[in-house]
Amino acid sequence: MLWVCLLCLVLAGTMARARADEAVSFAQALAATTPLIDIRLRHEEVEQTGIARNADANTLRARLGGETGTFLDTSILAEGEAMVRLDDDYRPDNAVPTYSQYPVVADPQNFAVNRLQLRNTSLPETTLTVGRQRIDLDDQRFVGNSGWRQNEVTFDAVHLVNRSVSKLTVDLTFLDKVHRVYGVDSPQGTYTGDSYLANVAYQLPIGKLTGFAYLLDFAPIAGLTGALDPRRSSTSTVGGRLAGSQPVTAVTFGYVVSYASQKPRGDNPFSFTDDYFLGELNASAAGFTLAAGDEDMHGNGTSGFATPLATLHLFDGWADKFLTTPADGIDDRYASLAWAARKIIGLEKLSVTAVHHDFEAERVSSDYGAEWDLQLSGTWHHYTGLLKYADYLAAGTTPAAIARDTTKFWAELDYIW
Repeated sequence: MLWVCLLCLVLAGTMARARADEAVSFAQALAATTPLIDIRLRHEEVEQTGIARNADANTLRARLGGETGTFLDTSILAEGEAMVRLDDDYRPDNAVPTYSQYPVVADPQNFAVNRLQLRNTSLPETTLTVGRQRIDLDDQRFVGNSGWRQNEVTFDAVHLVNRSVSKLTVDLTFLDKVHRVYGVDSPQGTYTGDSYLANVAYQLPIGKLTGFAYLLDFAPIAGLTGALDPRRSSTSTVGGRLAGSQPVTAVTFGYVVSYASQKPRGDNPFSFTDDYFLGELNASAAGFTLAAGDEDMHGNGTSGFATPLATLHLFDGWADKFLTTPADGIDDRYASLAWAARKIIGLEKLSVTAVHHDFEAERVSSDYGAEWDLQLSGTWHHYTGLLKYADYLAAGTTPAAIARDTTKFWAELDYIW
């Protein structure tokens, strides 16, 4: 009802100001509808020490919908999703005690409304989006759509972005539902509760300076206890980020620094104050990009720094061994080398990426192991093909409860129009 009231107020103001000779008819807005087509076929193999059988996941996902043109400064976007398991040789949900002889590949069968939103631009330099939507903030370390998984994360939210002050972007969100990658039939598929996201960015000569506050409060879900309890993700996270780049002759040098402090919120059963640090340097020239960084997520021995709304696959290795920060925290020292070119061997774009991670505990002296990640990707018209590999090797001191040796391989074909 809050969403409806807000949108009605905006529409009422628009209608009051609209002049007959400027109005675009509703029929014209419908005629300007843009189709949304996103189809992905994926093969994923997982071999994990300690699990009886290897996962062999073949899945097909289609997102189909459309977005209308504007009428009274408002457009409508509707998109449905169908995710089909082509075989049963993997475990899609760690909250359900089935297929436990396989490693987890978090791509369950799912048929749902992915997005259903109204977007209004009647207020000057302001976009208001109401409904089920995709939200990505900064590098998605704290808020993202987890687009790597077949079922992306979407939010039932009121999302306002204002750019009325030069170089300043104010991004505010109220959300009460998080539709997670596990799908509509999973006990952990939807988090509920009143949460608030504030992200304010200003463009400086040396880079983009961002301050943020993410206040999350999730309700308990019957049957989900321990590490799966949503209340453990109820947190208050406040921090900042500075990212910039500067060309020097033929080389562009860049950097990212970020800090955040996190405390419990709502019914979180733990008491803690955990910190987050990131520092990265990178350089680009002639299609090559070299980057090196250190990301620290603290823990107090009972719980670790939580990022429940992040696009987790982008961080701490593609093998996804540290989706939940260990209780003793994690120190991820990484380096990457990437090359990309356009209009080559008949492709519109071709890219190769290699990443190395060295993981250690942050609170105590303990080695978590290392990981190599490799990716080859090519784009031709509406198609993108991808081959990807991750190899995580646990250290001899790594507790089995935290992470075990794991290798993963993906072959994927996407069609987006």
